Amino acid sequence: MSGHPAQVGNPAAGSAGVGAAPSTAAPPTAGAGIGYRQLWAADPGDWRAAGRAWGALTGLAQRRRSSLDRQAGTLRTAWAGGAASAADHRLGGLGRELTALAPAMIEAEQTLAEFARRVQTARARLDAAVASAQVSGVRVDRDGRVSAGPAPAPGPVVAGVARALRDALDLAGTADREAAARLAALSEAAHTGWVDPPPPDRPWPGASPAAVRAWWSGLTAAERRWLVTYEPERVGGLDGIPAAARDQANRLRLDAVRDELLAERARLLLRVPRGPVEAVGLLRVEASLAGLTALTGRLDAPEAPRAYLLGIDPAGEGRAVVALGNPDRSTRVLTHVPGMTAGLDDATDELGRAGRVLGRCAELAPGEETSAVLWLDYDAPDFLHEAAGDGRARDAGGALHRFQEGLRATHEGPPARQTVLGHSYGSLVVGAAARDHGLAADALVFVGSPGVGVAHASELGVPPGQVWASTAPDDVIRLTRPPDDLARQAVLGGSPVGTLAGLLTGRDDERWFGHDPADPGFGGRTFPSGRHGHTGYWEPANPALDGMARVVLGR
Repeated sequence: MSGHPAQVGNPAAGSAGVGAAPSTAAPPTAGAGIGYRQLWAADPGDWRAAGRAWGALTGLAQRRRSSLDRQAGTLRTAWAGGAASAADHRLGGLGRELTALAPAMIEAEQTLAEFARRVQTARARLDAAVASAQVSGVRVDRDGRVSAGPAPAPGPVVAGVARALRDALDLAGTADREAAARLAALSEAAHTGWVDPPPPDRPWPGASPAAVRAWWSGLTAAERRWLVTYEPERVGGLDGIPAAARDQANRLRLDAVRDELLAERARLLLRVPRGPVEAVGLLRVEASLAGLTALTGRLDAPEAPRAYLLGIDPAGEGRAVVALGNPDRSTRVLTHVPGMTAGLDDATDELGRAGRVLGRCAELAPGEETSAVLWLDYDAPDFLHEAAGDGRARDAGGALHRFQEGLRATHEGPPARQTVLGHSYGSLVVGAAARDHGLAADALVFVGSPGVGVAHASELGVPPGQVWASTAPDDVIRLTRPPDDLARQAVLGGSPVGTLAGLLTGRDDERWFGHDPADPGFGGRTFPSGRHGHTGYWEPANPALDGMARVVLGR
Protein backbone atom coordinates (compact mmCIF):
# COMPACT_ATOMS: atom_id res chain seq x y z
CA MET A 1 0.00 0.00 0.00
CA SER A 2 2.74 2.42 0.88
CA GLY A 3 4.51 2.57 -2.48
CA HIS A 4 4.57 5.76 -4.51
CA PRO A 5 1.55 5.64 -6.85
CA ALA A 6 3.17 7.62 -9.64
CA GLN A 7 6.26 5.43 -9.62
CA VAL A 8 4.32 2.27 -10.38
CA GLY A 9 4.05 1.18 -14.01
CA ASN A 10 6.18 1.54 -17.10
CA PRO A 11 6.30 5.21 -18.15
CA ALA A 12 6.63 5.80 -21.86
CA ALA A 13 9.98 7.00 -23.10
CA GLY A 14 8.61 8.91 -26.06
CA SER A 15 9.01 12.59 -26.83
CA ALA A 16 6.52 15.23 -25.82
CA GLY A 17 6.38 16.06 -29.49
CA VAL A 18 7.76 19.56 -29.14
CA GLY A 19 11.21 19.39 -30.61
CA ALA A 20 14.07 17.21 -29.39
CA ALA A 21 17.15 19.37 -29.47
CA PRO A 22 19.55 18.81 -26.58
CA SER A 23 19.90 21.49 -23.95
CA THR A 24 22.10 22.02 -20.95
CA ALA A 25 19.14 23.32 -18.92
CA ALA A 26 18.08 20.80 -16.27
CA PRO A 27 14.59 19.41 -16.72
CA PRO A 28 11.98 20.55 -14.23
CA THR A 29 11.34 17.89 -11.60
CA ALA A 30 9.20 17.56 -8.50
CA GLY A 31 10.58 16.95 -5.04
CA ALA A 32 9.09 13.44 -4.95
CA GLY A 33 10.90 12.50 -8.15
CA ILE A 34 7.97 12.74 -10.59
CA GLY A 35 9.61 13.30 -13.95
CA TYR A 36 8.37 14.79 -17.19
CA ARG A 37 8.13 11.47 -19.00
CA GLN A 38 6.38 9.83 -16.05
CA LEU A 39 3.67 12.46 -15.95
CA TRP A 40 3.33 12.48 -19.74
CA ALA A 41 2.71 8.72 -19.73
CA ALA A 42 0.52 8.58 -16.62
CA ASP A 43 -2.99 7.21 -17.10
CA PRO A 44 -5.36 8.46 -14.36
CA GLY A 45 -7.88 5.82 -15.41
CA ASP A 46 -5.62 3.07 -14.05
CA TRP A 47 -5.68 4.62 -10.59
CA ARG A 48 -9.43 5.12 -10.68
CA ALA A 49 -9.84 1.44 -11.60
CA ALA A 50 -7.56 0.39 -8.74
CA GLY A 51 -9.60 2.54 -6.38
CA ARG A 52 -12.86 0.96 -7.51
CA ALA A 53 -11.38 -2.47 -6.81
CA TRP A 54 -10.64 -1.41 -3.23
CA GLY A 55 -14.09 0.14 -2.89
CA ALA A 56 -15.74 -3.09 -4.03
CA LEU A 57 -14.25 -4.80 -0.99
CA THR A 58 -16.55 -2.69 1.19
CA GLY A 59 -19.61 -4.62 0.06
CA LEU A 60 -17.74 -7.90 0.40
CA ALA A 61 -16.79 -7.10 4.00
CA GLN A 62 -20.39 -6.15 4.84
CA ARG A 63 -21.75 -9.36 3.31
CA ARG A 64 -19.19 -11.46 5.17
CA ARG A 65 -20.16 -9.74 8.43
CA SER A 66 -23.84 -10.51 7.83
CA SER A 67 -23.03 -14.13 7.02
CA LEU A 68 -20.86 -14.42 10.12
CA ASP A 69 -23.65 -13.02 12.30
CA ARG A 70 -26.13 -15.56 10.95
CA GLN A 71 -23.74 -18.45 11.52
CA ALA A 72 -22.90 -17.27 15.03
CA GLY A 73 -26.59 -17.06 15.82
CA THR A 74 -27.09 -20.64 14.66
CA LEU A 75 -24.20 -21.84 16.84
CA ARG A 76 -25.59 -20.14 19.94
CA THR A 77 -28.82 -22.10 19.70
CA ALA A 78 -27.09 -25.50 19.40
CA TRP A 79 -23.83 -25.22 21.36
CA ALA A 80 -23.11 -24.36 24.98
CA GLY A 81 -20.18 -24.47 27.36
CA GLY A 82 -16.72 -22.94 27.63
CA ALA A 83 -15.69 -23.75 24.06
CA ALA A 84 -18.94 -22.29 22.75
CA SER A 85 -18.34 -19.07 24.66
CA ALA A 86 -14.78 -18.84 23.34
CA ALA A 87 -15.96 -19.45 19.79
CA ASP A 88 -18.71 -16.86 20.15
CA HIS A 89 -16.19 -14.33 21.47
CA ARG A 90 -13.85 -15.01 18.55
CA LEU A 91 -16.62 -14.77 15.97
CA GLY A 92 -17.73 -11.48 17.51
CA GLY A 93 -14.20 -10.16 17.20
CA LEU A 94 -14.00 -11.19 13.55
CA GLY A 95 -17.32 -9.48 12.92
CA ARG A 96 -16.08 -6.26 14.47
CA GLU A 97 -12.93 -6.39 12.36
CA LEU A 98 -15.01 -6.80 9.19
CA THR A 99 -17.21 -3.90 10.23
CA ALA A 100 -14.19 -1.68 10.86
CA LEU A 101 -12.66 -2.72 7.54
CA ALA A 102 -15.44 -1.17 5.44
CA PRO A 103 -14.62 2.55 5.94
CA ALA A 104 -10.91 1.80 5.49
CA MET A 105 -11.63 0.32 2.06
CA ILE A 106 -13.67 3.38 1.11
CA GLU A 107 -10.77 5.54 2.31
CA ALA A 108 -8.36 3.63 0.06
CA GLU A 109 -10.72 4.11 -2.89
CA GLN A 110 -11.03 7.83 -2.13
CA THR A 111 -7.26 8.20 -1.94
CA LEU A 112 -6.67 6.60 -5.32
CA ALA A 113 -9.56 8.46 -6.95
CA GLU A 114 -8.28 11.80 -5.66
CA PHE A 115 -4.75 10.94 -6.74
CA ALA A 116 -6.07 10.15 -10.24
CA ARG A 117 -7.93 13.45 -10.35
CA ARG A 118 -4.88 15.47 -9.35
CA VAL A 119 -2.71 13.61 -11.85
CA GLN A 120 -5.29 14.46 -14.50
CA THR A 121 -5.14 18.13 -13.49
CA ALA A 122 -1.33 18.04 -13.56
CA ARG A 123 -1.49 16.45 -17.02
CA ALA A 124 -3.78 19.24 -18.18
CA ARG A 125 -1.24 21.80 -16.97
CA LEU A 126 1.53 19.88 -18.69
CA ASP A 127 -0.46 19.80 -21.93
CA ALA A 128 -1.08 23.55 -21.69
CA ALA A 129 2.64 24.21 -21.17
CA VAL A 130 3.57 22.05 -24.17
CA ALA A 131 0.94 23.77 -26.30
CA SER A 132 2.33 27.14 -25.27
CA ALA A 133 5.81 25.95 -26.23
CA GLN A 134 4.59 24.90 -29.66
CA VAL A 135 2.98 28.28 -30.29
CA SER A 136 5.97 30.31 -29.06
CA GLY A 137 8.68 28.25 -30.76
CA VAL A 138 10.19 26.92 -27.53
CA ARG A 139 11.73 23.44 -27.59
CA VAL A 140 10.90 20.81 -24.98
CA ASP A 141 12.95 17.62 -25.28
CA ARG A 142 12.10 14.07 -24.20
CA ASP A 143 13.21 14.75 -20.63
CA GLY A 144 11.37 18.06 -20.29
CA ARG A 145 14.39 20.30 -20.88
CA VAL A 146 13.38 23.68 -22.22
CA SER A 147 15.39 25.71 -24.72
CA ALA A 148 14.95 28.30 -27.46
CA GLY A 149 13.98 26.95 -30.88
CA PRO A 150 15.42 27.68 -34.34
CA ALA A 151 13.76 31.08 -34.22
CA PRO A 152 14.91 31.99 -30.69
CA ALA A 153 12.09 32.91 -28.35
CA PRO A 154 12.63 35.72 -25.83
CA GLY A 155 14.13 34.62 -22.53
CA PRO A 156 10.98 35.41 -20.50
CA VAL A 157 8.93 33.18 -22.82
CA VAL A 158 11.33 30.26 -22.37
CA ALA A 159 11.33 30.83 -18.61
CA GLY A 160 7.51 30.95 -18.61
CA VAL A 161 7.28 27.55 -20.30
CA ALA A 162 9.78 26.13 -17.81
CA ARG A 163 7.76 27.49 -14.89
CA ALA A 164 4.54 26.01 -16.28
CA LEU A 165 6.18 22.60 -16.64
CA ARG A 166 7.58 22.82 -13.12
CA ASP A 167 4.13 23.77 -11.78
CA ALA A 168 2.59 20.67 -13.37
CA LEU A 169 5.31 18.41 -11.98
CA ASP A 170 5.10 20.02 -8.54
CA LEU A 171 1.37 19.29 -8.41
CA ALA A 172 1.95 15.68 -9.46
CA GLY A 173 4.75 15.31 -6.89
CA THR A 174 2.62 16.75 -4.09
CA ALA A 175 -0.26 14.45 -5.01
CA ASP A 176 2.11 11.48 -5.07
CA ARG A 177 3.54 12.22 -1.63
CA GLU A 178 0.12 12.79 -0.07
CA ALA A 179 -1.41 9.65 -1.57
CA ALA A 180 1.59 7.56 -0.52
CA ALA A 181 1.34 8.89 3.04
CA ARG A 182 -2.40 8.16 3.27
CA LEU A 183 -1.97 4.63 1.95
CA ALA A 184 0.98 4.05 4.30
CA ALA A 185 -1.20 5.15 7.24
CA LEU A 186 -3.87 2.65 6.20
CA SER A 187 -1.24 -0.07 5.93
CA GLU A 188 -0.01 0.75 9.44
CA ALA A 189 -3.59 0.67 10.75
CA ALA A 190 -3.92 -2.90 9.51
CA HIS A 191 -1.29 -3.84 12.11
CA THR A 192 -2.15 -1.46 14.95
CA GLY A 193 -5.95 -1.54 14.67
CA TRP A 194 -8.44 0.10 12.36
CA VAL A 195 -10.59 1.74 15.02
CA ASP A 196 -10.31 3.01 18.56
CA PRO A 197 -13.23 4.40 20.65
CA PRO A 198 -13.01 8.20 20.98
CA PRO A 199 -13.59 10.22 24.16
CA PRO A 200 -17.27 10.47 25.09
CA ASP A 201 -17.70 14.15 24.29
CA ARG A 202 -19.50 15.06 21.05
CA PRO A 203 -20.30 18.43 19.45
CA TRP A 204 -23.29 20.02 21.16
CA PRO A 205 -26.52 20.61 19.18
CA GLY A 206 -26.14 23.68 17.01
CA ALA A 207 -22.35 23.73 17.31
CA SER A 208 -20.69 25.85 14.65
CA PRO A 209 -18.88 24.10 11.80
CA ALA A 210 -15.65 25.64 13.07
CA ALA A 211 -16.20 24.03 16.49
CA VAL A 212 -17.04 20.70 14.86
CA ARG A 213 -13.89 20.92 12.77
CA ALA A 214 -11.78 21.63 15.86
CA TRP A 215 -13.28 18.60 17.66
CA TRP A 216 -12.70 16.33 14.67
CA SER A 217 -9.11 17.53 14.23
CA GLY A 218 -8.37 16.62 17.83
CA LEU A 219 -9.19 12.93 17.25
CA THR A 220 -6.78 10.26 16.06
CA ALA A 221 -7.35 8.56 12.71
CA ALA A 222 -8.47 5.38 14.52
CA GLU A 223 -10.98 7.37 16.60
CA ARG A 224 -12.39 9.01 13.49
CA ARG A 225 -12.81 5.62 11.83
CA TRP A 226 -14.61 4.38 14.94
CA LEU A 227 -17.09 7.24 14.65
CA VAL A 228 -17.58 6.63 10.92
CA THR A 229 -18.16 2.93 11.63
CA TYR A 230 -20.42 3.12 14.67
CA GLU A 231 -22.00 6.57 14.44
CA PRO A 232 -22.33 7.09 10.67
CA GLU A 233 -25.54 9.08 10.91
CA ARG A 234 -23.90 11.64 13.19
CA VAL A 235 -20.72 11.90 11.11
CA GLY A 236 -22.53 11.97 7.77
CA GLY A 237 -24.71 14.93 8.69
CA LEU A 238 -22.30 17.22 10.57
CA ASP A 239 -21.12 20.35 8.77
CA GLY A 240 -17.50 20.87 9.79
CA ILE A 241 -16.45 17.25 9.24
CA PRO A 242 -14.32 16.78 6.08
CA ALA A 243 -16.02 15.59 2.92
CA ALA A 244 -14.05 12.32 2.80
CA ALA A 245 -15.27 11.20 6.24
CA ARG A 246 -18.87 12.25 5.56
CA ASP A 247 -18.78 10.32 2.31
CA GLN A 248 -17.54 7.20 4.07
CA ALA A 249 -20.26 7.44 6.72
CA ASN A 250 -23.10 8.10 4.31
CA ARG A 251 -22.07 5.32 1.93
CA LEU A 252 -22.18 2.96 4.89
CA ARG A 253 -25.73 4.17 5.59
CA LEU A 254 -27.12 3.49 2.11
CA ASP A 255 -28.40 0.01 2.92
CA ALA A 256 -30.13 1.31 6.04
CA VAL A 257 -31.75 4.13 4.06
CA ARG A 258 -33.03 1.65 1.49
CA ASP A 259 -34.33 -0.63 4.26
CA GLU A 260 -36.17 2.30 5.80
CA LEU A 261 -37.92 3.05 2.51
CA LEU A 262 -38.76 -0.64 1.95
CA ALA A 263 -40.23 -0.85 5.45
CA GLU A 264 -42.38 2.21 4.80
CA ARG A 265 -43.59 0.71 1.54
CA ALA A 266 -44.48 -2.53 3.34
CA ARG A 267 -46.48 -0.60 5.96
CA LEU A 268 -48.43 1.22 3.29
CA LEU A 269 -49.14 -1.98 1.37
CA LEU A 270 -50.54 -3.67 4.49
CA ARG A 271 -53.04 -0.93 5.23
CA VAL A 272 -56.60 -2.00 4.52
CA PRO A 273 -58.57 -0.28 3.19
CA ARG A 274 -56.03 1.62 1.13
CA GLY A 275 -57.17 5.15 0.42
CA PRO A 276 -55.82 8.15 -1.54
CA VAL A 277 -53.33 9.03 1.21
CA GLU A 278 -51.77 5.56 1.06
CA ALA A 279 -51.76 5.63 -2.73
CA VAL A 280 -49.92 8.94 -2.79
CA GLY A 281 -47.53 7.65 -0.13
CA LEU A 282 -46.75 4.56 -2.18
CA LEU A 283 -46.01 6.66 -5.25
CA ARG A 284 -43.68 8.83 -3.19
CA VAL A 285 -41.83 5.85 -1.70
CA GLU A 286 -41.48 4.14 -5.07
CA ALA A 287 -40.10 7.36 -6.55
CA SER A 288 -37.63 7.70 -3.68
CA LEU A 289 -36.50 4.09 -4.09
CA ALA A 290 -35.93 4.64 -7.80
CA GLY A 291 -34.06 7.85 -7.03
CA LEU A 292 -31.90 6.10 -4.45
CA THR A 293 -31.05 3.37 -6.95
CA ALA A 294 -30.04 5.95 -9.54
CA LEU A 295 -27.97 7.88 -7.00
CA THR A 296 -26.22 4.71 -5.85
CA GLY A 297 -25.41 3.97 -9.48
CA ARG A 298 -23.74 7.37 -9.83
CA LEU A 299 -21.80 6.85 -6.60
CA ASP A 300 -20.47 3.55 -7.94
CA ALA A 301 -19.91 4.78 -11.50
CA PRO A 302 -16.37 4.73 -12.91
CA GLU A 303 -16.77 8.15 -14.50
CA ALA A 304 -14.79 11.10 -13.22
CA PRO A 305 -15.08 13.17 -11.17
CA ARG A 306 -15.75 10.93 -8.18
CA ALA A 307 -19.01 11.62 -6.31
CA TYR A 308 -18.94 12.30 -2.55
CA LEU A 309 -22.13 11.60 -0.60
CA LEU A 310 -22.26 14.40 1.99
CA GLY A 311 -25.82 13.82 3.17
CA ILE A 312 -28.76 11.44 2.67
CA ASP A 313 -32.23 11.42 4.27
CA PRO A 314 -35.20 9.36 3.04
CA ALA A 315 -37.82 11.28 5.03
CA GLY A 316 -40.55 13.07 3.11
CA GLU A 317 -39.57 13.63 -0.49
CA GLY A 318 -36.01 12.68 0.40
CA ARG A 319 -32.89 14.82 0.65
CA ALA A 320 -29.36 14.44 -0.67
CA VAL A 321 -26.13 16.43 -0.67
CA VAL A 322 -23.64 15.18 -3.26
CA ALA A 323 -20.35 16.66 -4.43
CA LEU A 324 -18.64 15.95 -7.73
CA GLY A 325 -14.97 16.13 -6.82
CA ASN A 326 -13.75 16.70 -3.27
CA PRO A 327 -14.71 20.28 -2.29
CA ASP A 328 -12.10 20.27 0.49
CA ARG A 329 -9.30 19.98 -2.08
CA SER A 330 -10.69 22.19 -4.87
CA THR A 331 -9.79 25.80 -5.56
CA ARG A 332 -13.30 26.59 -6.81
CA VAL A 333 -16.52 25.17 -5.38
CA LEU A 334 -20.05 25.55 -6.74
CA THR A 335 -23.09 24.84 -4.54
CA HIS A 336 -26.20 24.18 -6.66
CA VAL A 337 -29.58 24.69 -4.93
CA PRO A 338 -32.51 23.29 -6.95
CA GLY A 339 -36.06 24.56 -6.88
CA MET A 340 -39.65 23.39 -6.81
CA THR A 341 -40.40 19.61 -6.87
CA ALA A 342 -36.76 18.65 -6.18
CA GLY A 343 -36.42 15.47 -4.15
CA LEU A 344 -34.56 12.20 -3.90
CA ASP A 345 -36.42 10.93 -6.97
CA ASP A 346 -34.64 13.37 -9.29
CA ALA A 347 -31.42 13.98 -7.36
CA THR A 348 -29.30 12.54 -10.16
CA ASP A 349 -30.94 14.87 -12.69
CA GLU A 350 -30.14 17.88 -10.53
CA LEU A 351 -26.63 16.53 -9.96
CA GLY A 352 -26.30 16.27 -13.73
CA ARG A 353 -27.01 19.99 -14.03
CA ALA A 354 -24.30 20.81 -11.52
CA GLY A 355 -22.05 18.39 -13.41
CA ARG A 356 -22.59 20.21 -16.69
CA VAL A 357 -21.39 23.46 -15.13
CA LEU A 358 -18.39 21.55 -13.78
CA GLY A 359 -17.74 20.10 -17.22
CA ARG A 360 -17.78 23.54 -18.80
CA CYS A 361 -15.37 24.75 -16.10
CA ALA A 362 -13.03 21.90 -17.05
CA GLU A 363 -13.19 22.97 -20.70
CA LEU A 364 -12.42 26.59 -19.85
CA ALA A 365 -9.77 25.84 -17.20
CA PRO A 366 -8.57 22.23 -17.42
CA GLY A 367 -5.68 22.91 -15.07
CA GLU A 368 -7.93 24.02 -12.19
CA GLU A 369 -9.36 21.78 -9.48
CA THR A 370 -13.09 22.54 -9.31
CA SER A 371 -15.94 20.86 -7.43
CA ALA A 372 -19.72 21.12 -7.81
CA VAL A 373 -22.13 20.25 -4.99
CA LEU A 374 -25.83 19.47 -5.25
CA TRP A 375 -27.36 20.85 -2.04
CA LEU A 376 -30.81 19.34 -1.72
CA ASP A 377 -31.16 19.54 2.05
CA TYR A 378 -34.51 21.31 2.32
CA ASP A 379 -38.17 20.52 1.78
CA ALA A 380 -38.72 21.90 -1.72
CA PRO A 381 -42.34 22.80 -2.54
CA ASP A 382 -44.19 20.36 -4.79
CA PHE A 383 -47.23 22.44 -5.70
CA LEU A 384 -47.82 25.98 -6.86
CA HIS A 385 -49.70 27.04 -3.73
CA GLU A 386 -46.75 25.80 -1.61
CA ALA A 387 -44.29 27.76 -3.72
CA ALA A 388 -46.36 30.92 -3.32
CA GLY A 389 -44.95 31.46 0.17
CA ASP A 390 -41.38 31.93 1.36
CA GLY A 391 -41.72 29.76 4.48
CA ARG A 392 -39.80 26.80 3.11
CA ALA A 393 -37.02 29.06 1.87
CA ARG A 394 -36.73 30.74 5.27
CA ASP A 395 -36.70 27.35 6.99
CA ALA A 396 -33.84 26.23 4.75
CA GLY A 397 -31.70 29.32 5.29
CA GLY A 398 -29.96 28.20 8.46
CA ALA A 399 -29.00 24.81 7.01
CA LEU A 400 -27.54 26.37 3.85
CA HIS A 401 -25.63 28.87 5.96
CA ARG A 402 -24.10 26.06 8.06
CA PHE A 403 -23.22 24.03 5.01
CA GLN A 404 -21.31 26.90 3.41
CA GLU A 405 -19.56 27.64 6.70
CA GLY A 406 -18.64 23.96 6.83
CA LEU A 407 -17.05 24.14 3.39
CA ARG A 408 -14.89 27.01 4.64
CA ALA A 409 -13.97 25.17 7.85
CA THR A 410 -12.88 21.91 6.22
CA HIS A 411 -11.11 23.28 3.16
CA GLU A 412 -7.44 22.40 2.84
CA GLY A 413 -4.99 25.12 1.91
CA PRO A 414 -5.94 28.67 0.88
CA PRO A 415 -9.70 29.39 0.85
CA ALA A 416 -11.54 28.27 -2.26
CA ARG A 417 -13.67 30.60 -4.36
CA GLN A 418 -17.18 29.57 -3.31
CA THR A 419 -20.18 30.21 -5.56
CA VAL A 420 -23.78 29.47 -4.60
CA LEU A 421 -26.29 29.07 -7.43
CA GLY A 422 -30.05 28.98 -6.97
CA HIS A 423 -32.53 27.92 -9.65
CA SER A 424 -36.20 28.86 -9.53
CA TYR A 425 -37.46 28.55 -5.92
CA GLY A 426 -33.89 27.59 -5.01
CA SER A 427 -32.87 31.17 -5.77
CA LEU A 428 -35.23 32.33 -3.02
CA VAL A 429 -33.60 29.80 -0.67
CA VAL A 430 -30.19 31.28 -1.48
CA GLY A 431 -31.44 34.85 -1.15
CA ALA A 432 -33.18 34.18 2.17
CA ALA A 433 -30.08 32.47 3.57
CA ALA A 434 -27.84 35.36 2.50
CA ARG A 435 -30.28 37.93 3.86
CA ASP A 436 -31.13 36.29 7.19
CA HIS A 437 -27.95 34.40 8.09
CA GLY A 438 -25.17 35.39 5.72
CA LEU A 439 -23.47 33.01 3.30
CA ALA A 440 -19.82 32.04 3.06
CA ALA A 441 -19.83 32.79 -0.65
CA ASP A 442 -17.71 34.83 -3.00
CA ALA A 443 -20.44 34.97 -5.63
CA LEU A 444 -24.16 34.30 -5.94
CA VAL A 445 -25.91 33.22 -9.14
CA PHE A 446 -29.66 33.22 -9.75
CA VAL A 447 -31.23 31.60 -12.81
CA GLY A 448 -34.96 31.48 -13.58
CA SER A 449 -35.67 33.38 -10.37
CA PRO A 450 -39.09 34.40 -9.00
CA GLY A 451 -37.30 36.91 -6.78
CA VAL A 452 -34.77 36.41 -4.01
CA GLY A 453 -36.46 38.15 -1.08
CA VAL A 454 -34.56 41.45 -1.26
CA ALA A 455 -34.93 44.65 -3.25
CA HIS A 456 -31.26 45.17 -4.10
CA ALA A 457 -28.09 43.11 -4.54
CA SER A 458 -26.36 45.05 -1.76
CA GLU A 459 -28.65 43.35 0.80
CA LEU A 460 -27.15 39.92 0.08
CA GLY A 461 -23.80 40.50 1.77
CA VAL A 462 -21.41 39.35 -0.97
CA PRO A 463 -18.64 41.43 -2.58
CA PRO A 464 -19.84 44.15 -4.97
CA GLY A 465 -20.20 42.93 -8.52
CA GLN A 466 -20.52 39.29 -7.47
CA VAL A 467 -24.28 38.89 -7.71
CA TRP A 468 -25.22 37.45 -11.08
CA ALA A 469 -28.52 36.51 -12.71
CA SER A 470 -30.01 35.28 -15.96
CA THR A 471 -33.59 34.71 -17.12
CA ALA A 472 -34.39 33.09 -20.44
CA PRO A 473 -36.65 35.12 -22.77
CA ASP A 474 -39.15 32.22 -22.84
CA ASP A 475 -38.93 31.29 -19.14
CA VAL A 476 -42.42 31.10 -17.63
CA ILE A 477 -40.98 32.58 -14.45
CA ARG A 478 -41.42 35.94 -16.21
CA LEU A 479 -45.15 35.58 -15.49
CA THR A 480 -44.60 35.63 -11.73
CA ARG A 481 -45.66 39.18 -10.99
CA PRO A 482 -46.27 40.44 -7.44
CA PRO A 483 -49.92 39.73 -6.52
CA ASP A 484 -52.40 42.27 -5.18
CA ASP A 485 -53.78 41.72 -1.70
CA LEU A 486 -56.87 39.86 -2.84
CA ALA A 487 -54.91 37.46 -5.01
CA ARG A 488 -52.37 36.89 -2.23
CA GLN A 489 -55.15 35.97 0.19
CA ALA A 490 -56.53 33.53 -2.37
CA VAL A 491 -53.09 31.95 -2.77
CA LEU A 492 -52.60 31.55 0.93
CA GLY A 493 -56.01 29.91 1.05
CA GLY A 494 -54.84 27.32 -1.46
CA SER A 495 -56.94 28.55 -4.40
CA PRO A 496 -55.38 27.72 -7.80
CA VAL A 497 -57.56 30.40 -9.41
CA GLY A 498 -56.26 32.99 -6.99
CA THR A 499 -52.71 31.82 -7.62
CA LEU A 500 -52.96 32.22 -11.36
CA ALA A 501 -54.64 35.59 -11.00
CA GLY A 502 -51.78 36.81 -8.85
CA LEU A 503 -49.13 35.46 -11.19
CA LEU A 504 -50.31 37.61 -14.08
CA THR A 505 -50.33 40.98 -12.33
CA GLY A 506 -47.65 43.45 -11.40
CA ARG A 507 -44.71 45.45 -12.80
CA ASP A 508 -42.26 44.05 -15.33
CA ASP A 509 -39.25 44.51 -13.03
CA GLU A 510 -40.90 42.82 -10.05
CA ARG A 511 -41.27 39.14 -9.30
CA TRP A 512 -43.39 37.27 -6.79
CA PHE A 513 -40.65 37.48 -4.14
CA GLY A 514 -39.25 40.93 -4.87
CA HIS A 515 -37.21 42.78 -7.45
CA ASP A 516 -36.20 40.68 -10.44
CA PRO A 517 -32.47 39.91 -9.89
CA ALA A 518 -31.97 39.89 -13.67
CA ASP A 519 -33.23 43.48 -13.93
CA PRO A 520 -30.49 46.14 -14.17
CA GLY A 521 -32.13 48.08 -11.36
CA PHE A 522 -31.48 45.22 -8.94
CA GLY A 523 -27.80 46.17 -8.82
CA GLY A 524 -26.33 42.83 -9.86
CA ARG A 525 -24.75 41.68 -13.08
CA THR A 526 -26.29 39.55 -15.80
CA PHE A 527 -25.26 37.01 -18.40
CA PRO A 528 -27.28 35.96 -21.44
CA SER A 529 -29.51 32.94 -21.87
CA GLY A 530 -31.01 31.45 -25.00
CA ARG A 531 -34.58 30.31 -25.53
CA HIS A 532 -34.50 27.03 -23.62
CA GLY A 533 -37.34 27.56 -21.17
CA HIS A 534 -37.34 27.36 -17.39
CA THR A 535 -35.14 24.27 -17.07
CA GLY A 536 -32.86 24.72 -20.07
CA TYR A 537 -30.10 26.87 -18.57
CA TRP A 538 -27.80 23.83 -18.57
CA GLU A 539 -28.32 22.89 -22.21
CA PRO A 540 -24.95 22.66 -24.03
CA ALA A 541 -26.06 25.19 -26.65
CA ASN A 542 -27.25 27.72 -24.07
CA PRO A 543 -24.82 30.61 -23.44
CA ALA A 544 -26.07 30.60 -19.84
CA LEU A 545 -24.02 27.44 -19.23
CA ASP A 546 -20.88 29.28 -20.22
CA GLY A 547 -21.91 32.24 -18.07
CA MET A 548 -22.40 30.10 -14.96
CA ALA A 549 -19.04 28.40 -15.45
CA ARG A 550 -17.22 31.69 -15.86
CA VAL A 551 -18.70 33.03 -12.63
CA VAL A 552 -17.60 29.86 -10.80
CA LEU A 553 -14.07 30.30 -12.17
CA GLY A 554 -14.02 33.99 -11.26
CA ARG A 555 -13.78 35.15 -14.84
